[in-house]
Amino acid sequence: MRAARELFQTFLGNENGATAIEYALIAGMICLAIVGGATAVGTTTNDSFTKAADGFPD
Repeated sequence: MRAARELFQTFLGNENGATAIEYALIAGMICLAIVGGATAVGTTTNDSFTKAADGFPD
């Protein structure tokens, strides 16, 4: 019983897993920001090329 209690206390005191999860969450947020920015830039670029193409005669 004592070994189980010590193992549980060691498990609660270990923060290595929490740090890895925090880094994974930060990396996920950065990826979402990159995808959002790329989508916005892509939409704007597409609109610009569409306007330019509409200016050429058929």
